[in-house]
Amino acid sequence: MNGLPLDAALTAAATVVLARDTYQGPDRTPADLLRNRRSWLLGLIAKSSALRAEARTLLPDEHPARLLLHPDTDVATAATRFAALSTTALERRARQLTERRNQLQQKLASTRRKLEYEQKDTARLRSELAVARQAAADAEQEITDLRARLTAHHNRLKDPRSLAAALLTALPQDADDTLRTSLHNLIAPPRATASVHSRDLRVTPLGGDDHIGGSCLLVESGDTRLLVDAGIRPGDTPEPPRDIATALQSRPEAVVVTHAHADHCGYVPALAARLPRLRVVATPESCRLMPVMWQDSLKVMRRRADIRTSYGGSWQPLYDHTAVDDAVARLEELPFGAPRRIGDLTVELFPAGHILGAAGAVIRAGDRRVVVTGDISGFRQESVDGYRLPDSARGADLLVLESTCCAEKHDDRETRVTDLISTVTDVYGAGGRVLIPAFALGRAQELALLMRTRLPHVPVLVDGMAKDLTRTFESVTDLSIFGGNVAPAPRPPAFDRFTEGVVIATSGMLTAGPAVEWAARILPDPHSAVLLSGYQDEESGGRRLLDDARHGAPDHELPARHGTRSVPLRARVTQIRLSAHADRHGLLEIADETKPTQVMLVHGLPWKQHAFRQSLHIHGHTTTPTAPWQTT
Repeated sequence: MNGLPLDAALTAAATVVLARDTYQGPDRTPADLLRNRRSWLLGLIAKSSALRAEARTLLPDEHPARLLLHPDTDVATAATRFAALSTTALERRARQLTERRNQLQQKLASTRRKLEYEQKDTARLRSELAVARQAAADAEQEITDLRARLTAHHNRLKDPRSLAAALLTALPQDADDTLRTSLHNLIAPPRATASVHSRDLRVTPLGGDDHIGGSCLLVESGDTRLLVDAGIRPGDTPEPPRDIATALQSRPEAVVVTHAHADHCGYVPALAARLPRLRVVATPESCRLMPVMWQDSLKVMRRRADIRTSYGGSWQPLYDHTAVDDAVARLEELPFGAPRRIGDLTVELFPAGHILGAAGAVIRAGDRRVVVTGDISGFRQESVDGYRLPDSARGADLLVLESTCCAEKHDDRETRVTDLISTVTDVYGAGGRVLIPAFALGRAQELALLMRTRLPHVPVLVDGMAKDLTRTFESVTDLSIFGGNVAPAPRPPAFDRFTEGVVIATSGMLTAGPAVEWAARILPDPHSAVLLSGYQDEESGGRRLLDDARHGAPDHELPARHGTRSVPLRARVTQIRLSAHADRHGLLEIADETKPTQVMLVHGLPWKQHAFRQSLHIHGHTTTPTAPWQTT
């Protein structure tokens, strides 16, 4: 009588009970009575034949539950007793099942908590494993880089020309002229036909002329050809100088590198691989810095090649480790003011400011001279003084003048530095962090020195390639950058542990590197700031961030390994220009001081160059188009 038949009889009886006016109980539905007063209903059925009779009318004639509602009281009583026993057993079983269910639910909750803890532990272990793998990869890469540089230096020591160049650099000014001549001849054997060669000079821009990036200038006299700079054009996949094929056809004897920025020296290893006897001439400082730049550029190019491959594309780095080794082995240190003969040409370097080791070049063929400024600045920075023009540059036939900032008038440098220091002080005082994306060479060291001297109480981390170059920077100068409040960023990264202070990280245009990872943590914080300290290309992440901040965008898309990722944009975002290039006034001063016969503008944008040529004309200078030029 348990189960459905019993419930049907009880439901019928409950329906009759609830229909009577005499019922005053709290239950209002048959289900309520079955759930709350089951035993009472069974007793009522046994006592009341009238209830049974009325309830029977609610059930079909053949329904098995009608036995409980039998007209005979003895039959009904026996049936209800049996039902009561069944109900008691069911209730007991129900209680047991309820207890068991509760126990299982508690066990399930406990198991879920353990699972959550284990998932958190697993996530933590995976994160630590990823960090450890990255640290191991970084260490392996650093070991590879150091071994490559060590091998290259060993090879260089075995090369008589490299040894002669180093000895020539180390000779005191009053050294024996015969020894100097012998070393010069070892580096570049004299040509028997040199006396009949034309002394005319020819200059051809091969890259970086009406654009910024991929700087390359071909200088020729007679059968002698040399390049001034061989940089890469930045982008998703770096490219060589625009007209580098011309250089490869002419097979230059040397490339004179003005400074170690990639847009001026980044293609040198590729040239060294294709031109076995190419000499690489630069200042001692640049010769120490360029190998670090080349190794890092190769690492970045390999990473980009892997990404292209993962998307089904193909792209090969511009050079490999062997090319870097070759380029390092070819390096010839040339200090400022010490002429070096290259075939029928003589090269003299002079300080150009800008960054450590940056040089301008005076190139002579007989009494003909061309002056190439490279990137140049006249103001003193924390890490380097301004340019110093030698007498040999004055009155040159041609001045090849950079024009990066030829349309700008820079504020007083101290004013710009004061603004930077004030902003950092405000953010740090409010308990926030300041991210300053910076170019790895020059800008990062300049900023670190400013923070160390002006804000010694503010903790500063230097991250990315800037960290490695800063160590090299310290090794070739008497400047101490790390120490005090300035430290290299630790590994594993301190993204979440470094909660207050300044982070100087690469890349300077927020296109990749640890600066992007720091930005992902700092941009959502309204108490923090991102200060863009230099030029931002139109397509760069830094320019997009500035635009989003100006338009009040709630979120910003940061570059990611595969596409982009969105982060809230709540931090302060601004740009503080600490340019290491001469502005319009500074460039005019350089032209006025040089007093060349003609001026050619390179390393700038055409519309800015057009306006600046007018300014040069007003100052009495004659300009020549940014195109092939030769003496007349």
